[in-house]
Amino acid sequence: MSPDPCRVGYVLKVYPRLSETFIVSELLAQQRAGQDVEIFSLRPPGNGRFHEMVGEVGFPVTYVPSAGLHADTLWDAIRDAGSDLPAGWAALAGAAGADARDVYQALWLAAAARQRGIGHLHAHFASAAAIVSRLAARAAGLTYSVTAHAKDIFHESVDEDVLGAVLGDASAAVTVSDFNVEHLRGVAPRARLERVYNGLELDRFPFSEPAARPPRILAVGRLIEKKGFGDLVDACSVLAAEGRSFSCDILGGGPLEGELAARIAEHGLEGTVHLAGPRSQEEVRRAMRAAAVFAAPCVVGDDGNRDGLPTVLLEAMALGTPCVSTPVTGIPEAVADGETGVLVGEHRTDELAAALARLLDDTQLRVRLARAARARIERDFDADRNAARLRAVAWPAVPALAGAA
Repeated sequence: MSPDPCRVGYVLKVYPRLSETFIVSELLAQQRAGQDVEIFSLRPPGNGRFHEMVGEVGFPVTYVPSAGLHADTLWDAIRDAGSDLPAGWAALAGAAGADARDVYQALWLAAAARQRGIGHLHAHFASAAAIVSRLAARAAGLTYSVTAHAKDIFHESVDEDVLGAVLGDASAAVTVSDFNVEHLRGVAPRARLERVYNGLELDRFPFSEPAARPPRILAVGRLIEKKGFGDLVDACSVLAAEGRSFSCDILGGGPLEGELAARIAEHGLEGTVHLAGPRSQEEVRRAMRAAAVFAAPCVVGDDGNRDGLPTVLLEAMALGTPCVSTPVTGIPEAVADGETGVLVGEHRTDELAAALARLLDDTQLRVRLARAARARIERDFDADRNAARLRAVAWPAVPALAGAA
């Protein structure tokens, strides 16, 4: 089947993934716009926990085979690619040093894309999904684009030569903040870089003013270093030492659960700070609407890992919960200090405690920040508008869709 520029293959490492609601929101926005999409997942999901919105995605999902890969299997794929794909043999010249699984999945994806008439591939994260998409696009004679986020850019394990090649060969390299764009200009100078913020489906996040909420602090995210939850526990110990009556819930699971539980116990905060485990998106929204303050004390990890612009921060801003965060990567592009939220220094427990106390005490400040934050979200982080921008800058061969924003 001849490639159809209107058909786009989304290439993801794992789909669906509980922590990647921004991808589901983008897919739903493409669906509303009438975009023809097929999803390709390189790995199956690791557990059965999904947000309810995943069920609304009507696009077909294909899990690219990789299990039980042996030399004969890989050679069969290479031989078939050489005879069936427009540039099968030539594309392999760009596979030097690549993981055998990536090569096999790329050739399988290239053949599937040709058979299904897909004209463009779009990968989320400039790591495995983008590496496979680049090789598949070469083999099948297609174009591809990439959305780069955070770990795939900043982690110490990132090979900047590979990153530069993946972004430089793409028809467009999209990333989620202006901070990332400036960073990537040095890594991938020939890439066609564009900033497209992750978007929210705003109807799912109705605004309410935080004037009458109880003294409750909320944090949401995986229990990993870059989230800064250890600093939040320490800040809560400062608030408790001041004799304040409040509670703090941390929603999420992860490898630092035991360490955080021990830290809570060390400060004697078992009745105040609660590790509440992973929650559904609706449960997270409900907790956000009930909190007086949302805390996202993000830090740059020892391994270089950091958040790009956390989706949960945008969700809290949309719902009307004033936010305290740090000036890590793209966060100040949403949280302007004193205007749409409060920023404190990384690992500055004293500043974090003072900011939390100020927002717990000052009703008028909470309301002012919440109103301005909602306006910022509506202006810059609407899922439908940002999905339309992605189509315009990353898929230039795809005709404009009727009724698209």
